[in-house]
Amino acid sequence: MDELALDALERMEKTLQNLKITYNTLRTGRANVQLLDRIEVSYYGDKIPLNQISSITVPEPRQLIVKPYDRNDLKAIVAAINTSDLSINPIVDGDQVRLIIPALTEETRRDLAKKAKVYAEDAKVAIRNIRREYIDLLRSSDEYSDDLRKRIEADIQKVTDDSTKKVEEILQVKEKEIMSL
Repeated sequence: MDELALDALERMEKTLQNLKITYNTLRTGRANVQLLDRIEVSYYGDKIPLNQISSITVPEPRQLIVKPYDRNDLKAIVAAINTSDLSINPIVDGDQVRLIIPALTEETRRDLAKKAKVYAEDAKVAIRNIRREYIDLLRSSDEYSDDLRKRIEADIQKVTDDSTKKVEEILQVKEKEIMSL
């Protein structure tokens, strides 16, 4: 496989990893530390990820505990969780915040599955954009003969198809996880 196709493959793999990280932030009915990865807290005028100013633990399957390193950050953490799209009410318990993950209703599961499909489609678009970028680069370059150019394009297309198939597999696993009780 040519160097261009390998570069494209590497970038597409990063897209797949990003998709997996994004899927970790979707609720599935079980407590998961990654649920809070996208939450940013107002910290001395800056937006700081929640996991950088607090420790997050899972004491029970449906519960998260957020313990700030500085007790003064408690109000900002509660405000950030309330403004997030998690639909979880934080409970202040002394110097920590307790989050009880409610059981998902059938409607919520369907909405989360739709959101997972949107994320998968975004990943596919990113993969196709990578393909287009490398094929445009290949076609604009005079370094390659026509036969070599066609072979490299075929390699890039194969890498694209494989990556798109992986996105579908990741989506199916996540949908199954979301829809299971």
